[in-house]
This record gives sequence, structure tokens and C-alpha cells, in this order.
Amino acid sequence: MPWKGEKDPYRIWLSEVILQQTRVEQGWSYYTRFLEQFPSVKDLAASPQEKLFKMWEGLGYYTRCKNLHSAAQQIVQRFNGIFPSTFEDILSLPGVGPYTASAIASFAFDLPFAVVDGNVSRVLSRYFGINTPIDSSSGKQLYAELAASLLDEEQPALYNQAIMDFGATICKPRNPLCHSCIQQKECQAYQHNWVNSLPVKEKRILKKERWFTYYIVSHAENLYVRKRNGKDIWANLFEFILQESANSSEQSIASSAAMVGSILGTTEFRIESISPFFKQQLTHQTIYGQFITVTIDRPLQNKNYMLIQKKELSKYPFSKLINSYLGEQ
Repeated sequence: MPWKGEKDPYRIWLSEVILQQTRVEQGWSYYTRFLEQFPSVKDLAASPQEKLFKMWEGLGYYTRCKNLHSAAQQIVQRFNGIFPSTFEDILSLPGVGPYTASAIASFAFDLPFAVVDGNVSRVLSRYFGINTPIDSSSGKQLYAELAASLLDEEQPALYNQAIMDFGATICKPRNPLCHSCIQQKECQAYQHNWVNSLPVKEKRILKKERWFTYYIVSHAENLYVRKRNGKDIWANLFEFILQESANSSEQSIASSAAMVGSILGTTEFRIESISPFFKQQLTHQTIYGQFITVTIDRPLQNKNYMLIQKKELSKYPFSKLINSYLGEQ
């Protein structure tokens, strides 16, 4: 992996942000493309936000991208474009928590801060036989303190990378390689047959379903779109005219006519097509989306949406759900 052994704090930070909630196989290509487009933190800070979001398409958790841009701008403004070299300053950047700050501090600057990610917590839980939930407040504090006490302060980067790699390749979440593990004799989980029950997690994710109907309204080779705001999913991404409903009833042209009229505020329209449902699975919810294409002869009097040319559509960042539909057109 290109970031292994990396000492440039900018590159380490970029890889850590991309790999949050993202598989290495998927994040690798994004990391490479971002470095090609933005070889320095100054280049990243100077980029228009929409360009970043367009490049981020497909990674999800778009707050990461927003924080990435904000942090780059702060580095330019507060630190004269030089990546901060103390743990406290790194931690002060938007979107940077204790884990990411520790990773950058140890890998880039050899500072004695223990990195505690899921791999490290799993190794510690199994090795010491700890059943305190890793996602609880007490668990996070316990594992942080334990990891810090074990840290090789003379070689923090080497130690952190070693224990992270050990968790990723040997002490894996499923099917760990216990039969060939050199820690068998000391591992409490192995000795007491607790491997499959550790680590313990406290929280269960409650998932919900949401049903979106998108109206793709065209007028004279233009389409109506808007940027999503607020704290809901896909903030800062673009979307078509949207109505969210509480059920999964599929639309027909006949049943949609009255709804389209009320949404658009006009009776002068033509429904061209209605798609089947498209699906996107998020961590806490499943989104189902149906797309109704509509043609109008007169422009809408709706200030919440703007007109863009159809040929410019690919320049705007959309959710994976919308891109799945557009990819089939």
C-alpha cells in the first residue's frame, strides 16, 4: 500500500481520512487520484469544494470530505501551509480525532502516541481477555490507556504499525489465524476459547428504511437540481426535485399525475417515464429511490432549485443512488 512507511504528514492524513469507514481496496484508487490532483495541502485548500465532492463520489460519509477541505484551509491560514507537528495542533483540525491525530503524530513525527483503531482494540481485548465493550465510554478509555502503557516510546511508529498490521492480518475479526499465531500461549482468549466472543460491542445499529421519489424535470435541455443542506444524509451533494414518503408504493403514470402537479405547481407537464426502485445501503438506513422524468414547457417558479444544462450534469456531485440511476440512462 502506498502509504505504508510514509513520513509526509499530509499524505498520512489523507490516507487516514479516506480509509475511515472504507475498505483498503476501495480507498487505494481514491488516495492515488487525490494526490495526483492535490499534491500538497495548499492545492487541496485552494480547490473548489464541489470539485472535491465530485472526486469523493462513491466513498460515502461525505462529512469526511467537507472536514478535509476545512482542515486544509485551516492549515494554510493558521500554520502557513505547513502541516502542524504537535499532537495538540493536529487534534485541533476539523474532523481529526484522537486516533487520526495519534497516527499522524507517530508515523510522521515519531511522537509517542498510541494508535487505537478497531484492529488494535481487538488484539488487546483478546490478548488480555477483556470483555468491556470497545464502543463504550469506559471501554474507549480503558483501551486507550492500555495501548499507551504498551507503546514502545523509542519506536512509536514501528510499534503502532506492527500491532495494527497484526490485527488486520492475524487477529482478524473472523477466522483469525490462531493456529499459527506466536501469541497463543499468552493470549487469554485463545487459552479460554473466547476468541469468537471478543471483543464485545455494546451498541446495536438500528436501521430504518426511507423512500425517495425524484422528479427529473427538464425544460429546454435544462434540469432542475439543488444542493442538499442541513444535517441529513448527503449534505452538500446535489439532487433532483425530491419528495420523501413513508411507504414503498410504486408509482404509475396515472397515479403520479396529480402528485407531479402538486409538486411542480403546474398542470402543464408530461410524464415521460417512471423507473423501478433503486437501492442504497447506508450504515444506519436503507434508501429506496424511484425516478420520474417530467418535461415542462414553461420554467418553474421555484427558487429552491436551479437550472443546469443536461450536458453539464456530470460536473455535479450526486449520491450513489442517483448515480446508479443515471448510469443506466
